[in-house]
Amino acid sequence: MSRPLSDQEKRKQISVRGLAGVENVTELKKNFNRHLHFTLVKDRNVATPRDYYFALAHTVRDHLVGRWIRTQQHYYEKDPKKICGGWQMEEADDWLRYGNPWEKARPEFTLPVHFYGRVEHTSQGAKWVDTQVVLAMPYDTPVPGYRNNIVNTMRLWSAKAPNDFNLKDFNVGGYIQAVLDRNLAENISRVLYPNDNFFEGKELRLKQEYFVVAATLQDIIRRFKSSKFGCRDPVRTSFDAFPDKVAIQLNDTHPSLAIPELMRILVDLERLDWDKAWDVTVRTCAYTNHTVLPEALERWPVHLIETLLPRHLQIIYEINQRFLNRVAAVFPGDVDRLRRMSLVEEGAVKRINMAHLCIAGSHAVNGVARIHSEILKKTIFKDFYELEPHKFQNKTNGITPRRWLVLCNPGLAEVIAERIGEDYISDLDQLRKLLSYVDDEAFIRDVAKVKQENKLKFAAYLEREYKVHINPNSLFDVQVKRIHEYKRQLLNCLHVITLYNRIKQEPNRFVVPRTVMIGGKAAPGYHMAKMIIKLITAIGDVVNHDPVVGDRLRVIFLENYRVSLAEKVIPAADLSEQISTAGTEASGTGNMKFMLNGALTIGTMDGANVEMAEEAGEENFFIFGMRVEDVEKLDQRGYNAQEYYDRIPELRHIIEQLSSGFFSPKQPDLFKDIVNMLMHHDRFKVFADYEDYIKCQEKVSALYKNPREWTRMVIRNIATSGKFSSDRTIAQYAREIWGVDPSRKRLPAPDETI
Repeated sequence: MSRPLSDQEKRKQISVRGLAGVENVTELKKNFNRHLHFTLVKDRNVATPRDYYFALAHTVRDHLVGRWIRTQQHYYEKDPKKICGGWQMEEADDWLRYGNPWEKARPEFTLPVHFYGRVEHTSQGAKWVDTQVVLAMPYDTPVPGYRNNIVNTMRLWSAKAPNDFNLKDFNVGGYIQAVLDRNLAENISRVLYPNDNFFEGKELRLKQEYFVVAATLQDIIRRFKSSKFGCRDPVRTSFDAFPDKVAIQLNDTHPSLAIPELMRILVDLERLDWDKAWDVTVRTCAYTNHTVLPEALERWPVHLIETLLPRHLQIIYEINQRFLNRVAAVFPGDVDRLRRMSLVEEGAVKRINMAHLCIAGSHAVNGVARIHSEILKKTIFKDFYELEPHKFQNKTNGITPRRWLVLCNPGLAEVIAERIGEDYISDLDQLRKLLSYVDDEAFIRDVAKVKQENKLKFAAYLEREYKVHINPNSLFDVQVKRIHEYKRQLLNCLHVITLYNRIKQEPNRFVVPRTVMIGGKAAPGYHMAKMIIKLITAIGDVVNHDPVVGDRLRVIFLENYRVSLAEKVIPAADLSEQISTAGTEASGTGNMKFMLNGALTIGTMDGANVEMAEEAGEENFFIFGMRVEDVEKLDQRGYNAQEYYDRIPELRHIIEQLSSGFFSPKQPDLFKDIVNMLMHHDRFKVFADYEDYIKCQEKVSALYKNPREWTRMVIRNIATSGKFSSDRTIAQYAREIWGVDPSRKRLPAPDETI
């Protein structure tokens, strides 16, 4: 009897199938030694594990570079389009300390980006003068396609001061100020997502957004002018073909300044008249909305834009005036509609509504799940839909099966490949073939065995990292995502406390053992999210140390949740928690990753859950709670948390425990903000779904007692997850928004004849 293959051996098998071709092994070893000796200047006596990693990275990169160069040639020729004491503590992640072997600096393409200054109106047009200049230096990372020899480019930008020192200031003793000025410029790309609760943070955030937009647009126009000719010399002067060759997808409102920036370039620098420039801009840009939460849609103060980008504010005002003229022509006399649709919001602080700017300046607007796209048309963008219904589309999100199955779960990938072959890796719809194996006892056994192996490995990881013993036969109940009130980690907490109280009340009663894992990060300035993390860890401290509970219930907060941790926990999960208030989650993609990896979903009919349940059949999902229309009715009637508190004894007991300091005996008032929010200010109606959620969790436990039926449901979910491949999503964007026909054509390798 042959021994089972290790994960490493399984990965080798799959890599031979072309996921990461090894080519000539002797040549790889030779290149590895060459990089160790001549690139890193190390020998094996002094080389560290990091040196070996870098040598290997350089070796692999060498094989990418040939295909990378070939891809760029083809494009030119074809002219295509950490937790401390239970609290989250942020730490700087100096990820570039040792350099990044995967990126290539391109200093020759460094570009100026302007801030501040003033606008002069001359006979030649508007001029933005007396600006502060920051240099944008590009770094290119190769992004290989799957088995097609194509290596595309991800270009990132680093902010550099124009001069290391202002020499004049340095010579007269002002060198400290010179260094400070340099730091201010380079701070733009130093901190990702600064806390924007304060003015300085807001200003830095807006600077970051414009910096990336301005550098990228300059680069796009340079490429447009020269790409057909394979050189840097600008040749094209007409912008008629620009929207046919360039597609700019505005991923939420963060890059919305691309619209006024492109207009500035076309009108002020390229001397196009306004109407022509606007036509080019609209046909080039498209907008993807990612949230219906009003606080997440950017509204920048006019005074901030006026200071930082004075010319852009003038252009936005002009866009708004012309846009409102159109609205008034279609809906004459409807003054309230003009107010609602204006890009400029009046109030104590005048603001620019960036979502409105995106819609006005784009030829396509889409949500990221069918229900989300419909909500946009019926609610926050209703006026815009009535004006231009042809703009509105849906593009349901997807995930890549290469990372989220083949790489992170090789055992499952192999079991699937043994039944239906390997083509499903690039054509995920082929997973439907697995439906014929739902009653195949050998396949049921194999899928269950892979899941158990993944759970054993993750249990060992948790014991090693968290010093907590986990029962690998328990139900692994996982909720990993950003910590946010609308995602309702608090509802999960209420269920955990319910289970704990029931065990304490009837200690001899059999319960299906559970390991509840909650992971995610809170935004640095989001107080309630940080309190939720503290509550989860506090519940874990009580539950995990109660001898009455034993290993029947464990609660673990997964610290520093990130992709590498997701790759471990998702393949091990039995139950996926997708429990947002209906109508608040745009799509979600974690839900798809869990489904593909054989976890069953407990969730509301929200985001992509709706389409997932549709694909798998609602009988193969654990669906609970209010639907969107129920939430709307409750809003009309008025949500009153006190009603549920008075009516449900178990819920009332939990709130009393939180209020009395049961989970924080040293700080009895620690969770008063959470209790106050749940009782008086809960926009996301946690109590309204509590009863149904608890009942649905009882159904989960009942099914888990029957491993065969559980696994059959798992197989149905895996088999119907094909729709949620990013390959399908990207193909739809290409065809329906960018006007490009996707191709599976393989580019010849560098050593092959074209």
